[in-house]
Amino acid sequence: MKQHEVRVHRSDEDFAREDELAWQLARVATDPVAVEDDVAEMVVNRVLDNAAVSAASLLRAPVVAARSQALAHPPSRGGRGALVVGTGEAVSPEWAAWANGVAVRELDFHDTFLAAEYSHPGDNVPALVAVAQHLGLDGAALLRGIVTGYEVQVDLVRAISLHRHKIDHVAHLGPSVAAGLGTMLGLSQEVVHQAIGQALHTTTATRQSRKGAISTWKAHAPAFAGKVAVEAVDRAMRGQTSPAPIYEGEDGVIAWLLDGPDAVYEVPLPEPGEAKRAILDTYTKEHSAEYQAQAIIDLARRLHREHPELVDPANVVSMVLHTSHHTHVVIGSGANDPQKYDPTASRETLDHSVPYIFTVALQDGTWHHADSYAPERAQRPDTVALWRKVSTTEDPAWTARYHSTDPAEKAFGGRLVATLTDGSTVVAEIAVADAHPLGAHPFTWEQYSAKFATLAEGVLDPSEVERVTRLVTELPGLDAAGVRALNVTAPASYLARVPLPTGLF
Repeated sequence: MKQHEVRVHRSDEDFAREDELAWQLARVATDPVAVEDDVAEMVVNRVLDNAAVSAASLLRAPVVAARSQALAHPPSRGGRGALVVGTGEAVSPEWAAWANGVAVRELDFHDTFLAAEYSHPGDNVPALVAVAQHLGLDGAALLRGIVTGYEVQVDLVRAISLHRHKIDHVAHLGPSVAAGLGTMLGLSQEVVHQAIGQALHTTTATRQSRKGAISTWKAHAPAFAGKVAVEAVDRAMRGQTSPAPIYEGEDGVIAWLLDGPDAVYEVPLPEPGEAKRAILDTYTKEHSAEYQAQAIIDLARRLHREHPELVDPANVVSMVLHTSHHTHVVIGSGANDPQKYDPTASRETLDHSVPYIFTVALQDGTWHHADSYAPERAQRPDTVALWRKVSTTEDPAWTARYHSTDPAEKAFGGRLVATLTDGSTVVAEIAVADAHPLGAHPFTWEQYSAKFATLAEGVLDPSEVERVTRLVTELPGLDAAGVRALNVTAPASYLARVPLPTGLF
């Protein structure tokens, strides 16, 4: 990997286009390196992971609304269209990217990468699959595109913090989808460069979507970035140009939205000819919740067994989770969001409240993507009483581990200090989630396929689970027909349980 220096340049400076970050990202996208076997294997895992969480979300209101919008847009003239998740119906590819992106993101249950910024790199996949289906591309092309999407997003996330300036993390997703599409379509570096610039320019938005009372837009935001990136690539292919230098310009993203005119970033990018392996540094979720809560859920499950006295609020004075800065201020009490302690808060808010998540996992000894967020579960009196005794605090040691570049040191856990009414204390900690590569039971194909089967139960016919699982394992060698069949289809009677809402389209 080579560190690419990124800083702001005045318009009157002699700044070569070849030195722009967007140009270098386009270079990575157009470098025809082979996909290594372990990388291909992980892509297969994550495509199935996306299918799993999509199936489980089909009847949720944001997914139904996005599906309704997509179904109003028949295939555009340039291809056969792409399939909408849950259905066998084809629509224009940017709208399939939209509907399917919402389905992937809705339950906060797919993969993650955390560094200077947050990200869910699996958000790249719906847009890439949609375009591949529309244009009749094969599995090898799709595989290369997904690998690039992961590489570009992870490399940006390693170096450039968006949340520090209250910019939503999907500003790294628009460029990564555009880059992945460039690889998949075999576009020129010039065209990919323009598409990346447009995708970034049109996907910068505030983090209010993840603050306070969190709305349904949380699931729509990455889907919108994927849709916008598809449209940006289309415009670039038609010869349209983009604001440049989009990152480094004196009125550009860094100067006015991020660290300002004096900022300097070092973005790690693969050298020419170097394999793209960033997907191997990402990790999926065993539980439907913000990633920084994954290890905390596992700690709570363990304490449920080992210290049942903690379950009863009458026994507890306080429980403090000592954790990283990010965990404390994003999903902890350091966010200063009273909504994180509100029993009537939205599901989107509760899955970003580690005090709530820890409390329910502690009391139940388990975690469920739907039941653990049910209003009757959130409003149970003993849960509310215990929940309000849980807080977080930043521990510099955990912050340092969060930002470590050493995989053996990097961690997203914390230490619990519980003070009981009898004067005793319980202290316990966990570094990484059980499903993490260094955790108690790291996810392998067995766990990914089991996750799909579990989440699809009662949603998909068993034969459909078997079909999709088999097809995904064959992804690198699929022909165009196989790629087109990469879509989970639920029975019409299941989808009909929730009627499609109406709007403008």
